Amino acid sequence: MAAKLSGGGGSKFDLGQNADMNVTPFVDVMLVLLIIFMVVAPLATVSIRIDLPPATPPKDPTKDKPPTFISIQDSGQIFVSMGKSAIKPSSMTQLAADLPVSLGVANPTNERIFIRADRHVRYRQFMDVINQLQRDGYYKIGLIAENLG
Repeated sequence: MAAKLSGGGGSKFDLGQNADMNVTPFVDVMLVLLIIFMVVAPLATVSIRIDLPPATPPKDPTKDKPPTFISIQDSGQIFVSMGKSAIKPSSMTQLAADLPVSLGVANPTNERIFIRADRHVRYRQFMDVINQLQRDGYYKIGLIAENLG
């Protein structure tokens, strides 16, 4: 009950055509290459021993200085923090004079300023403060968002 599926009739020693691909040599070559790469890869890394000094952060004189905050109320009032606990009322025209005093450094425009605003401050009021800071040369501006509940 056997049947020959390929080729025509022939003698009993005729094998006929076989359409299957023999992948055994391919697998053998790939395994040999894998072994070669596994042996050679650790030898290819070059390491040079260097004795580095221990890393110590440089002393930052502004590290102890508290950050400068600009607070905007929904009524439009602007406040500038002066030190850790002092807060001074300000205005759009006074902002350029109050910030160097609050920052207390030689080049105040390179310092970061944080802005926080009440929840109901109008976008226009908020952007007016940011635009005024940029006109005065303060480009490092951080926005503060507080989760109140």
